[in-house]
Amino acid sequence: MSTMLAAALAVSATVAQQMPVAPEFLKPGDKVAVLSLASTPKKAYIDAAQATLQRWGYRPVVGEHVLDNCHGYAGTPQQRADDLLKALRDPEVKAILSTRGGYGSSMMLGLIDPDTLAKYPKWIIGYSDITSLHSAQVRAGNMSIHANMCGNLADKDAVPEIQDYLRDLLRGQLPSYTVPAHPYNQLGHAQGIVLGGNMAVFSVNFSGSAQWDFLDRDYIAERDIILFFEDVGESIPRVASMLTQLRLKGVLHRVKGIMIGRFTDYKPQNDYENMNDMLHDQLSSFGLDIPICYDFPASHDESWNYPIIEGCPATLDVTETGVTLRFIR
Repeated sequence: MSTMLAAALAVSATVAQQMPVAPEFLKPGDKVAVLSLASTPKKAYIDAAQATLQRWGYRPVVGEHVLDNCHGYAGTPQQRADDLLKALRDPEVKAILSTRGGYGSSMMLGLIDPDTLAKYPKWIIGYSDITSLHSAQVRAGNMSIHANMCGNLADKDAVPEIQDYLRDLLRGQLPSYTVPAHPYNQLGHAQGIVLGGNMAVFSVNFSGSAQWDFLDRDYIAERDIILFFEDVGESIPRVASMLTQLRLKGVLHRVKGIMIGRFTDYKPQNDYENMNDMLHDQLSSFGLDIPICYDFPASHDESWNYPIIEGCPATLDVTETGVTLRFIR
């Protein structure tokens, strides 16, 4: 092997193992872009969320296409991508708050160069369909924030503690969460970077696209991962199929820990009274010797949806008395 080739391979291996980095935390007076990156939101939520951001000491800047409606999406993919690119390139904008989820954020992935995300690291805040952008951010080398959006900041189902977690996180205070034990929990300790979000989104919308997929087998082969997932309106058999896909893809036997959030808006089916019964049944059959916790605060119920830093190192401790997730620098 030539010296030049050996050096190139060494550099490639180093880059492959690099961990996502935290974008710059916010200071008073920084701009926060309020963008519609998926479906069209309610204007009242945007107005009220701006007031919350102002109380936190920031200057909200609303995107040009934030209230557009194109077949249910907040503008065409290109219009939404243009709003995102404008915010990324604005040096005064330090964070991007999605107005809502819904559908369509993955449509922008082919319109945004990963190098641009890497060049302009900004916190992107959201959940549900915004999982697509969290994945893109992580693959570009940036951390991202899975958290409530404008509805909660507008005091819809607001829990002050959850709002405070996001406010403090943006200021640079990494959170630590302790939640009650669940009968199905599997005890243990794990350390790794936290990845996940909406199960249907990361299982379908960009799965297998190596450039964007934060659960790509080559990407996670180089890293220790703590996986979390939740969903809304998905049937028990469909979630079982998604779980099977994660097993066949090799994800479940690579991760160091699993945090299962809440699944909402579904019916009992296939002799399972609830989703956790099925998930516990299936996961137990896989023989995973890792900590697993149930009912972690990640969900479409915004009163049970703590901010989670995608790509950030963390420790997960599942004990008989409870579960603690602690983010570390």
